[in-house]
Amino acid sequence: MRFDLRHIRCFVAVAEELHFRRAAERIGIAQPALSRTIRDLENDMGVILLERTKKFVTLTKAGQAFLESSRAILIAIEYAVENTRNVSDGKMGSMRIAYTDLAIIGVLPKILKDVRSDLPDVALQFKNDVSINQLRDLEDDLLDIGFVTGPISGTWFEQLPISHERLTCVVYDSHPLASRTSVRIADLAEENFVHGAFKEWEVFLSHLLPLCHRNGFKPRIVQEGITSLGIMGLVAAGVGITVLTESIGNSLPIGVTMIPIEDAIDPIQTVAVWKSENIDKTKRRFIETLRRRVTQIEQ
Repeated sequence: MRFDLRHIRCFVAVAEELHFRRAAERIGIAQPALSRTIRDLENDMGVILLERTKKFVTLTKAGQAFLESSRAILIAIEYAVENTRNVSDGKMGSMRIAYTDLAIIGVLPKILKDVRSDLPDVALQFKNDVSINQLRDLEDDLLDIGFVTGPISGTWFEQLPISHERLTCVVYDSHPLASRTSVRIADLAEENFVHGAFKEWEVFLSHLLPLCHRNGFKPRIVQEGITSLGIMGLVAAGVGITVLTESIGNSLPIGVTMIPIEDAIDPIQTVAVWKSENIDKTKRRFIETLRRRVTQIEQ
């Protein structure tokens, strides 16, 4: 078929006005040109859409059916154009977001809820992943924003601090330390540790291991878990102790106790991180909104 949107718009105008002169005035073309356009459309389709007399123009049954379809086509085109403009302006689009499980049990859910309410037309696609994988995905453009353990080095990244937390010790309830109101790092030197594998928890362990080394020991990790919840489950089973961040107090399983660490004074950050190049309008709006919501949380 050779007809296009011009033919459809002309047909809809005539079908709604049922008068060629008024339809021609409505769409701003000469009446003879409009008549030729409708005739070409009917010839191309091989059907009669309009019955014409000197006094009246009426729709045939085929014309009535084509009018419904034509209106739907024009609405779809208008919607597509509006969507395209909104995407170009950053008002619509999608963001691929990842978070660590330590991040998602802190203040991050409140912040993301507020950001979603501010950007209802931006689809947020979430996944849970460890920091090192998120950084790799950011470099490979498989991710737009990561919420990771920070701060992060690398000139190709920009970052925004989301929260600051101190380290805390988690022990099973019957452990000798469980009755203590606080511990020091050196108190943990002879303990069996449960923690994440280095290749996945590298960023977090880059904060914990130097702290232990400064206190004269290397943590004896006897069992590895994947997630913080899994790690705490192994602690509850009596496999060992662990050191995580304060926010895990929001999701402690039965059978474990959290103990503050007196001399772990350097906070662990959760930061939002993104690639500093190729920031489109949707990502820019998301980042600006995120900054505003983080500031409100801090106030």
